Amino acid sequence: MRQYRVAVIPGDGIGQEVVPEGVRVLQAAARRFGFQVQTVEFPWGCGYYLEHGAMMPPDGLQQLRSFDAILLGAVGDPRVPDHVSLWGLLLRIRKGFDLYVNLRPVRLLEGVPGPLAGRGPGDVDMLFVRENTEGEYAGVGGRVAEGTPEEVALQTSVYTRRGTERILRYAFELARKRRRRLASVTKSNALQYTAVLWDEVTELVGRDYPDVEVWKLHVDAAAYHMVLNPQRFDVVVGSNLYADILTDLGAALQGSLGLAASANLDPTRRFPSLFEPVHGSAPDIAGRGIANPLATFWSVSLLLEHLGEAGAAAAVFDAVRAVVKDPLLRTPDLGGSATTRQVAEAVLEALG
Repeated sequence: MRQYRVAVIPGDGIGQEVVPEGVRVLQAAARRFGFQVQTVEFPWGCGYYLEHGAMMPPDGLQQLRSFDAILLGAVGDPRVPDHVSLWGLLLRIRKGFDLYVNLRPVRLLEGVPGPLAGRGPGDVDMLFVRENTEGEYAGVGGRVAEGTPEEVALQTSVYTRRGTERILRYAFELARKRRRRLASVTKSNALQYTAVLWDEVTELVGRDYPDVEVWKLHVDAAAYHMVLNPQRFDVVVGSNLYADILTDLGAALQGSLGLAASANLDPTRRFPSLFEPVHGSAPDIAGRGIANPLATFWSVSLLLEHLGEAGAAAAVFDAVRAVVKDPLLRTPDLGGSATTRQVAEAVLEALG
Protein backbone atom coordinates (compact mmCIF):
# COMPACT_ATOMS: atom_id res chain seq x y z
CA MET A 1 0.00 0.00 0.00
CA ARG A 2 1.24 3.48 -0.88
CA GLN A 3 2.25 5.47 2.20
CA TYR A 4 2.99 9.15 2.73
CA ARG A 5 4.12 11.28 5.66
CA VAL A 6 2.65 14.77 5.97
CA ALA A 7 3.83 17.37 8.47
CA VAL A 8 0.94 19.40 9.87
CA ILE A 9 1.45 22.92 11.24
CA PRO A 10 -1.94 24.36 12.31
CA GLY A 11 -0.27 27.64 13.24
CA ASP A 12 -2.36 30.46 14.65
CA GLY A 13 -5.94 31.71 14.87
CA ILE A 14 -8.36 29.95 12.56
CA GLY A 15 -5.55 27.68 11.39
CA GLN A 16 -6.20 25.76 14.59
CA GLU A 17 -9.80 25.22 13.41
CA VAL A 18 -9.53 24.55 9.68
CA VAL A 19 -6.41 22.38 9.60
CA PRO A 20 -7.84 19.56 11.75
CA GLU A 21 -10.77 19.43 9.34
CA GLY A 22 -8.33 19.37 6.45
CA VAL A 23 -6.56 16.39 7.99
CA ARG A 24 -9.94 14.60 8.27
CA VAL A 25 -10.56 15.20 4.57
CA LEU A 26 -7.03 14.06 3.71
CA GLN A 27 -7.49 10.83 5.66
CA ALA A 28 -10.92 10.21 4.13
CA ALA A 29 -9.48 10.57 0.63
CA ALA A 30 -6.66 8.18 1.51
CA ARG A 31 -9.12 5.54 2.75
CA ARG A 32 -11.27 5.84 -0.35
CA PHE A 33 -8.36 5.60 -2.79
CA GLY A 34 -6.34 2.92 -1.03
CA PHE A 35 -3.29 4.63 0.40
CA GLN A 36 -2.14 5.67 3.86
CA VAL A 37 -1.15 9.07 5.22
CA GLN A 38 0.72 9.44 8.48
CA THR A 39 0.43 12.96 9.88
CA VAL A 40 2.71 14.49 12.49
CA GLU A 41 1.67 17.79 14.08
CA PHE A 42 4.12 20.56 14.96
CA PRO A 43 3.02 23.29 17.43
CA TRP A 44 4.93 26.09 15.72
CA GLY A 45 3.66 29.61 15.19
CA CYS A 46 3.07 32.76 17.21
CA GLY A 47 2.01 30.84 20.31
CA TYR A 48 5.31 28.98 20.14
CA TYR A 49 7.11 32.30 19.64
CA LEU A 50 5.54 33.86 22.74
CA GLU A 51 6.77 30.92 24.78
CA HIS A 52 10.16 30.24 23.18
CA GLY A 53 11.17 33.46 21.44
CA ALA A 54 11.20 31.83 17.99
CA MET A 55 8.52 30.80 15.50
CA MET A 56 10.08 27.35 15.12
CA PRO A 57 13.09 25.60 16.69
CA PRO A 58 16.58 26.02 15.18
CA ASP A 59 16.44 22.50 13.71
CA GLY A 60 12.90 22.94 12.37
CA LEU A 61 13.86 22.49 8.73
CA GLN A 62 15.75 19.31 9.58
CA GLN A 63 12.66 17.98 11.32
CA LEU A 64 10.51 18.70 8.25
CA ARG A 65 12.92 17.49 5.60
CA SER A 66 11.96 13.80 5.74
CA PHE A 67 8.26 14.42 5.06
CA ASP A 68 6.53 14.08 1.70
CA ALA A 69 4.57 17.31 2.13
CA ILE A 70 3.66 20.01 4.65
CA LEU A 71 0.16 21.32 5.44
CA LEU A 72 0.21 24.77 7.06
CA GLY A 73 -2.80 26.56 8.51
CA ALA A 74 -2.02 30.22 9.15
CA VAL A 75 0.60 32.45 10.72
CA GLY A 76 -0.12 35.65 12.62
CA ASP A 77 -1.04 37.08 16.01
CA PRO A 78 -1.58 40.71 17.05
CA ARG A 79 1.00 40.24 19.81
CA VAL A 80 3.77 39.39 17.34
CA PRO A 81 4.94 41.82 14.61
CA ASP A 82 3.94 40.55 11.16
CA HIS A 83 7.47 40.63 9.77
CA VAL A 84 8.66 38.50 12.71
CA SER A 85 5.96 35.87 12.26
CA LEU A 86 6.31 35.72 8.48
CA TRP A 87 10.10 35.57 8.32
CA GLY A 88 10.33 33.21 11.26
CA LEU A 89 8.25 30.39 9.83
CA LEU A 90 6.70 30.52 6.37
CA LEU A 91 9.49 32.39 4.60
CA ARG A 92 12.08 30.35 6.44
CA ILE A 93 10.53 27.18 5.01
CA ARG A 94 10.07 28.64 1.52
CA LYS A 95 13.66 29.80 1.29
CA GLY A 96 15.24 26.92 3.21
CA PHE A 97 13.59 24.35 0.96
CA ASP A 98 13.83 26.47 -2.23
CA LEU A 99 10.07 26.32 -2.79
CA TYR A 100 10.37 28.66 -5.73
CA VAL A 101 6.92 28.09 -7.23
CA ASN A 102 3.89 29.56 -5.51
CA LEU A 103 0.81 28.23 -7.27
CA ARG A 104 -2.49 30.01 -6.71
CA PRO A 105 -5.66 28.92 -8.54
CA VAL A 106 -8.12 31.78 -9.00
CA ARG A 107 -11.41 30.24 -10.02
CA LEU A 108 -15.00 31.32 -9.45
CA LEU A 109 -16.83 28.12 -8.54
CA GLU A 110 -20.39 27.48 -9.64
CA GLY A 111 -22.84 28.74 -7.03
CA VAL A 112 -20.47 31.25 -5.43
CA PRO A 113 -21.70 34.84 -5.70
CA GLY A 114 -18.83 36.68 -7.38
CA PRO A 115 -18.43 40.46 -7.08
CA LEU A 116 -18.31 41.22 -10.81
CA ALA A 117 -21.66 41.98 -12.41
CA GLY A 118 -22.42 39.79 -15.39
CA ARG A 119 -19.43 37.51 -14.82
CA GLY A 120 -19.69 33.82 -14.00
CA PRO A 121 -17.46 30.76 -13.52
CA GLY A 122 -16.55 30.70 -17.20
CA ASP A 123 -15.03 34.17 -16.93
CA VAL A 124 -12.84 33.73 -13.84
CA ASP A 125 -10.51 30.76 -14.25
CA MET A 126 -6.84 31.61 -14.02
CA LEU A 127 -3.76 30.04 -12.49
CA PHE A 128 -1.13 32.29 -10.93
CA VAL A 129 2.52 31.27 -10.86
CA ARG A 130 4.37 33.47 -8.39
CA GLU A 131 8.14 33.53 -8.03
CA ASN A 132 8.50 32.57 -4.39
CA THR A 133 12.08 32.90 -3.18
CA GLU A 134 13.66 36.11 -4.48
CA GLY A 135 12.47 39.35 -6.07
CA GLU A 136 11.10 41.93 -3.66
CA TYR A 137 11.09 39.44 -0.78
CA ALA A 138 14.77 38.55 -1.02
CA GLY A 139 15.38 40.07 2.40
CA VAL A 140 18.32 42.20 1.29
CA GLY A 141 18.57 45.61 2.92
CA GLY A 142 18.84 47.34 6.24
CA ARG A 143 18.26 50.44 8.33
CA VAL A 144 20.79 52.97 9.57
CA ALA A 145 20.49 55.88 12.00
CA GLU A 146 17.36 54.29 13.40
CA GLY A 147 15.04 56.56 15.31
CA THR A 148 16.73 59.74 14.12
CA PRO A 149 15.61 62.29 11.51
CA GLU A 150 18.38 60.97 9.25
CA GLU A 151 17.14 57.37 9.33
CA VAL A 152 17.42 55.47 6.05
CA ALA A 153 15.78 52.16 5.18
CA LEU A 154 16.79 50.16 2.11
CA GLN A 155 15.00 47.11 0.70
CA THR A 156 16.69 45.71 -2.37
CA SER A 157 14.94 43.52 -4.92
CA VAL A 158 17.03 40.62 -6.18
CA TYR A 159 16.27 39.16 -9.60
CA THR A 160 18.61 36.47 -10.89
CA ARG A 161 18.58 35.15 -14.41
CA ARG A 162 18.45 31.60 -13.04
CA GLY A 163 15.52 32.34 -10.73
CA THR A 164 13.64 34.27 -13.40
CA GLU A 165 14.14 31.66 -16.09
CA ARG A 166 13.09 28.68 -13.98
CA ILE A 167 9.81 30.27 -12.87
CA LEU A 168 9.01 31.36 -16.41
CA ARG A 169 9.68 27.90 -17.81
CA TYR A 170 7.41 26.41 -15.17
CA ALA A 171 4.68 28.86 -16.16
CA PHE A 172 5.10 28.21 -19.88
CA GLU A 173 4.82 24.46 -19.28
CA LEU A 174 1.58 24.97 -17.35
CA ALA A 175 0.21 27.19 -20.09
CA ARG A 176 0.87 24.42 -22.59
CA LYS A 177 -1.31 22.09 -20.51
CA ARG A 178 -4.15 24.61 -20.24
CA ARG A 179 -5.31 27.13 -22.84
CA ARG A 180 -1.85 28.08 -24.16
CA ARG A 181 -2.04 31.69 -22.98
CA LEU A 182 0.48 33.26 -20.61
CA ALA A 183 0.30 36.72 -19.04
CA SER A 184 3.67 37.96 -17.78
CA VAL A 185 3.33 40.76 -15.23
CA THR A 186 6.13 43.30 -14.60
CA LYS A 187 6.68 47.05 -14.17
CA SER A 188 9.47 47.56 -16.66
CA ASN A 189 8.54 51.12 -17.56
CA ALA A 190 9.58 52.28 -14.08
CA LEU A 191 11.97 49.56 -12.86
CA GLN A 192 14.59 49.64 -15.57
CA TYR A 193 16.85 46.91 -14.19
CA THR A 194 14.96 44.12 -12.43
CA ALA A 195 11.76 44.25 -14.47
CA VAL A 196 13.61 44.70 -17.74
CA LEU A 197 15.64 41.58 -16.97
CA TRP A 198 12.33 39.76 -16.37
CA ASP A 199 10.97 40.98 -19.73
CA GLU A 200 14.14 39.97 -21.57
CA VAL A 201 14.12 36.47 -20.09
CA THR A 202 10.41 36.15 -20.91
CA GLU A 203 11.24 36.95 -24.53
CA LEU A 204 14.07 34.41 -24.65
CA VAL A 205 12.17 31.59 -22.94
CA GLY A 206 9.09 32.28 -25.05
CA ARG A 207 11.03 31.32 -28.19
CA ASP A 208 11.02 27.74 -26.91
CA TYR A 209 7.21 27.84 -26.64
CA PRO A 210 5.97 29.25 -29.96
CA ASP A 211 2.59 27.60 -29.33
CA VAL A 212 1.96 29.75 -26.24
CA GLU A 213 0.55 33.24 -26.70
CA VAL A 214 2.36 35.73 -24.44
CA TRP A 215 0.71 38.85 -23.07
CA LYS A 216 3.17 41.23 -21.42
CA LEU A 217 1.59 43.82 -19.16
CA HIS A 218 2.44 46.06 -16.26
CA VAL A 219 1.13 45.18 -12.83
CA ASP A 220 -1.24 48.16 -12.69
CA ALA A 221 -2.71 47.22 -16.06
CA ALA A 222 -3.02 43.62 -14.88
CA ALA A 223 -5.15 44.75 -11.92
CA TYR A 224 -7.32 46.79 -14.29
CA HIS A 225 -7.89 43.91 -16.70
CA MET A 226 -8.48 41.35 -13.95
CA VAL A 227 -11.56 43.36 -12.97
CA LEU A 228 -12.81 44.38 -16.40
CA ASN A 229 -11.59 41.48 -18.57
CA PRO A 230 -10.93 38.46 -16.32
CA GLN A 231 -11.72 36.06 -19.15
CA ARG A 232 -8.53 37.13 -20.95
CA PHE A 233 -6.32 35.50 -18.31
CA ASP A 234 -5.28 31.85 -18.19
CA VAL A 235 -1.82 31.30 -16.66
CA VAL A 236 -0.35 34.42 -15.04
CA VAL A 237 3.30 34.65 -13.96
CA GLY A 238 4.83 37.40 -11.87
CA SER A 239 7.44 38.30 -9.31
CA ASN A 240 7.06 37.76 -5.58
CA LEU A 241 5.43 41.11 -4.75
CA TYR A 242 3.32 41.66 -7.86
CA ALA A 243 1.78 38.20 -7.84
CA ASP A 244 1.27 38.38 -4.07
CA ILE A 245 -0.91 41.47 -4.48
CA LEU A 246 -2.73 40.32 -7.61
CA THR A 247 -3.64 36.95 -6.14
CA ASP A 248 -5.48 38.62 -3.27
CA LEU A 249 -7.41 40.57 -5.90
CA GLY A 250 -8.00 37.19 -7.49
CA ALA A 251 -9.37 35.85 -4.20
CA ALA A 252 -11.89 38.69 -4.23
CA LEU A 253 -12.89 37.76 -7.79
CA GLN A 254 -13.46 34.16 -6.72
CA GLY A 255 -15.71 35.25 -3.89
CA SER A 256 -13.64 35.14 -0.71
CA LEU A 257 -10.21 34.64 0.80
CA GLY A 258 -11.90 31.63 2.40
CA LEU A 259 -11.64 29.93 -1.00
CA ALA A 260 -8.02 30.86 -1.71
CA ALA A 261 -5.74 27.82 -1.81
CA SER A 262 -2.02 27.68 -2.56
CA ALA A 263 0.92 25.39 -3.13
CA ASN A 264 4.57 26.24 -2.44
CA LEU A 265 6.44 23.83 -4.66
CA ASP A 266 9.91 22.47 -5.15
CA PRO A 267 9.48 20.98 -8.64
CA THR A 268 12.76 19.06 -8.22
CA ARG A 269 11.26 17.27 -5.19
CA ARG A 270 14.48 17.53 -3.21
CA PHE A 271 12.45 18.97 -0.35
CA PRO A 272 8.86 18.64 0.84
CA SER A 273 6.46 21.12 -0.73
CA LEU A 274 4.13 23.17 1.45
CA PHE A 275 0.39 23.68 1.00
CA GLU A 276 -1.69 26.32 2.74
CA PRO A 277 -4.90 28.31 2.62
CA VAL A 278 -3.96 31.96 2.31
CA HIS A 279 -6.73 33.58 4.34
CA GLY A 280 -4.42 34.30 7.27
CA SER A 281 -5.05 33.68 10.94
CA ALA A 282 -8.13 35.98 11.09
CA PRO A 283 -7.93 36.72 14.83
CA ASP A 284 -11.24 38.61 14.67
CA ILE A 285 -13.17 35.37 14.12
CA ALA A 286 -10.78 32.83 15.67
CA GLY A 287 -12.41 30.50 18.16
CA ARG A 288 -15.94 31.08 16.90
CA GLY A 289 -16.13 28.03 14.63
CA ILE A 290 -17.23 30.00 11.57
CA ALA A 291 -14.05 30.02 9.48
CA ASN A 292 -14.40 28.77 5.93
CA PRO A 293 -12.46 25.48 5.62
CA LEU A 294 -12.84 25.18 1.84
CA ALA A 295 -9.51 26.86 1.07
CA THR A 296 -7.86 24.27 3.29
CA PHE A 297 -9.64 21.43 1.49
CA TRP A 298 -8.66 22.91 -1.89
CA SER A 299 -5.06 23.06 -0.63
CA VAL A 300 -5.37 19.39 0.40
CA SER A 301 -6.42 18.66 -3.18
CA LEU A 302 -3.28 20.41 -4.46
CA LEU A 303 -1.22 18.42 -1.95
CA LEU A 304 -2.67 15.13 -3.18
CA GLU A 305 -2.05 16.11 -6.79
CA HIS A 306 1.59 16.83 -5.94
CA LEU A 307 1.90 13.39 -4.32
CA GLY A 308 0.69 11.80 -7.55
CA GLU A 309 -2.74 10.83 -6.19
CA ALA A 310 -4.68 12.43 -9.03
CA GLY A 311 -7.89 10.53 -8.37
CA ALA A 312 -7.98 11.53 -4.73
CA ALA A 313 -7.12 15.14 -5.60
CA ALA A 314 -9.97 15.34 -8.11
CA ALA A 315 -12.41 13.75 -5.66
CA VAL A 316 -11.61 16.29 -2.94
CA PHE A 317 -11.97 19.19 -5.34
CA ASP A 318 -15.24 17.78 -6.70
CA ALA A 319 -16.53 17.55 -3.12
CA VAL A 320 -15.62 21.22 -2.56
CA ARG A 321 -17.42 22.20 -5.76
CA ALA A 322 -20.50 20.22 -4.80
CA VAL A 323 -20.76 21.68 -1.30
CA VAL A 324 -20.19 25.31 -2.27
CA LYS A 325 -23.26 25.20 -4.53
CA ASP A 326 -25.54 24.85 -1.50
CA PRO A 327 -26.47 28.27 0.00
CA LEU A 328 -27.17 26.57 3.34
CA LEU A 329 -23.55 25.44 3.53
CA ARG A 330 -21.95 28.85 3.15
CA THR A 331 -19.90 30.30 5.98
CA PRO A 332 -20.30 34.01 6.85
CA ASP A 333 -17.53 35.13 4.47
CA LEU A 334 -19.79 33.87 1.65
CA GLY A 335 -22.91 35.45 3.09
CA GLY A 336 -24.20 32.39 4.96
CA SER A 337 -24.36 31.16 8.53
CA ALA A 338 -22.87 27.66 8.32
CA THR A 339 -20.14 26.60 10.72
CA THR A 340 -16.70 25.21 9.96
CA ARG A 341 -17.77 21.78 11.16
CA GLN A 342 -21.00 21.76 9.11
CA VAL A 343 -19.10 22.53 5.91
CA ALA A 344 -16.48 19.91 6.74
CA GLU A 345 -19.11 17.24 7.40
CA ALA A 346 -20.77 18.04 4.08
CA VAL A 347 -17.47 17.75 2.20
CA LEU A 348 -16.73 14.44 3.91
CA GLU A 349 -20.17 13.17 2.91
CA ALA A 350 -19.71 14.31 -0.67
CA LEU A 351 -16.29 12.68 -0.71
CA GLY A 352 -17.91 9.42 0.28
